[in-house]
Amino acid sequence: MTDFKAIETFMWVVTLGSFRGAAQKLNTTQPAISQRIAQLEREVGVKLLQRDRRMVLPTPSGRQLMVYAEKLIGLRSEMLAVVGDRSAMRGVLRLGVAETIVHTWLPQLIKSVNHAYPNLSLEIEVDITSNLRNRLLAQEIELAFVLGPLTAPMVNNRALCDYPVGFTASPSLGLGKQELTLHDLAKFPIITFSRRTQPYEIVRSLFNRPDLPPIRLHASASLATVIHMAIEGLGIALIPTAIVEDDMASGRLQLLSTNLQLAPLTFSASWLASPDTVAVERVVEIAASLARGGVIVDAPPQARH
Repeated sequence: MTDFKAIETFMWVVTLGSFRGAAQKLNTTQPAISQRIAQLEREVGVKLLQRDRRMVLPTPSGRQLMVYAEKLIGLRSEMLAVVGDRSAMRGVLRLGVAETIVHTWLPQLIKSVNHAYPNLSLEIEVDITSNLRNRLLAQEIELAFVLGPLTAPMVNNRALCDYPVGFTASPSLGLGKQELTLHDLAKFPIITFSRRTQPYEIVRSLFNRPDLPPIRLHASASLATVIHMAIEGLGIALIPTAIVEDDMASGRLQLLSTNLQLAPLTFSASWLASPDTVAVERVVEIAASLARGGVIVDAPPQARH
């Protein structure tokens, strides 16, 4: 009798286009994947997969089976989510996170997931949004908390939160008592996120004017470095103010008053559509509540039919 493990393996080989990708997804070896596929092909009596250069593609029979495989795996996931206890949600969820989230509510998310689903592990990668988008589309991660929403086929998005950005600096620069213009700000080095990020592009567009001197722009992939440089008085930082609330409260940094209107940074949860996304959607529910300032006291509501 065909088991769910073989069907799930087949579904992920087709979805990811390789035995190697399926092995990584299912936390097993390529020989084990090959063995499961061979067993499934013996049981159904037809060839299900064919190799085309570097890709593994379904045969016509494989495409027919894929329709039923997705339904079966989806129903199994929904069944476990509805009638199973929290410990039934197990495995590893690969999560990509923009660094702003690391400095705000990610620790609370980890605690809440550990409490709600004790057998679900989070494998966390921190990177800029453009890199996390590529990793999500390559199915190297299952879920991303990024500047969004992401626009790509088969990507689901859920809005999480908006973070205002502002110019902050050490009080040692003596800039906290008056409203500052772009000309005032341009006299100092500007410190912000690395290239290919939204804050970096905001800085470039603001200061790319012929009436301003060439900007001295210090970009870093590490928010901790950006904050430290600002505290040391090495320049003015353009960052989400939420990540430096403690530094502003203690007087190490101050929010500068300017005549500029800056759009907030909008963060979204993004994941690929798939029959087996119950764990992803449960973590998204927790993240959405935390991002809005909610408190998680138990597992989120049961999956909707």
